Amino acid sequence: MSNAFLFFVTVLIWGTSWIGIALQIGPVPVSVSIFYRILLAALLLLLWLGLTRRLALPRQWRFVALQGICLFSMNFMAFYNAAALIPSGLLSVIFSLASIFNAINARIFFGERISIRIFIAGLIGVCGVGLLFWDSLAVSFNPDSLKGIGWMTLGTLFFSWGNMASRQNTATGTPPMIANAWGMAIGACILWTLIMTTQQPFILPTDFTYLAALLYLAIFASVIGFTTYLLLVARIGSAQAGYATVIFPAVALVISTFFEGYQWTGTAIAGVFLVLMGNIVMFAKPKLTGMRALARH
Repeated sequence: MSNAFLFFVTVLIWGTSWIGIALQIGPVPVSVSIFYRILLAALLLLLWLGLTRRLALPRQWRFVALQGICLFSMNFMAFYNAAALIPSGLLSVIFSLASIFNAINARIFFGERISIRIFIAGLIGVCGVGLLFWDSLAVSFNPDSLKGIGWMTLGTLFFSWGNMASRQNTATGTPPMIANAWGMAIGACILWTLIMTTQQPFILPTDFTYLAALLYLAIFASVIGFTTYLLLVARIGSAQAGYATVIFPAVALVISTFFEGYQWTGTAIAGVFLVLMGNIVMFAKPKLTGMRALARH
C-alpha cells in the first residue's frame, strides 16, 4: 500500500469516527463502551493475524504496554468524557493539536530538533480553540465546555505519548500491527480492571444506532484506522503523519453540522481557520518533504 493511500484512509476513517463516539454516549458507562470497542478490536486483529500466520510476540513488552495505556485505554476515557460535553466536530479540532504535541514529545523523547515555529504554531492553535469556544466560555460561561476542552486536551496528550511508544516499538523491531494487537489486548485488560474496581454495570444496548457505532469504531476506527496511521508513523515519522490531524476537523465538522446541528458563528469559523493555520505553520518547512514521502510508491 502506498503512503498516499494510507493517509487517505486514515483521514476518512478518523474524520468520521468522532460522530461514532458521540452516538455511544448515553446509558452505557463510558468505560464499558470503550471496553466493548477495544476488546472487539483486539479479538478481531489477533484472530486475523493468527489466521494469516503473522501473529508474533513483541520484542519488548514494556513499550507495547505503554501503547496500550496511552492509545487504547486512557486516551479514550478522556475522549468519551469530552464527547458527553461538547459536539463531536469540536473534538476533532482540539485533537488536531496532536501534531504540535507530537513535535514537542519527539524533541523530549527522541531529541528531534525544535524551533520557534513550534511556539508560534502552538500559540495560533490555542487562540483558535479559544475562539471556537468563545460564545460558551466568554460570552455566556459554560463550565461543561471548559471541562470538555480539558478532557479532550488530556486525551490528545495521551494519544501523542502513544505515538512515541509506537515509534519505539518500530525501532526495536515490533511491527505496528503486532504492537496494535497486543496493545489493544492490554488496553482491554486495563479497562476491565477499571470497570471491576469502580463496579460499573455491563450494559449492552440492543438498538441499531449503538451497535452500528460500536462495530464501526471497533473495526474501522480501531483496527484499520490505527493500523494505517501507525504504518505512516513508522514509514515517514510522527511529524509528517501528523498532517492527517490537520484535515480531520474539516470532515468531522461537516458531519457534526448535518447530524448534530452544530451552529456556526463568525468566531467559530475564525477559530477553525486559526487551528488549521497553526498546523500549517507547524509544518511549513517539512511540507515538501512530507508530501514527497506520502507520494512515494
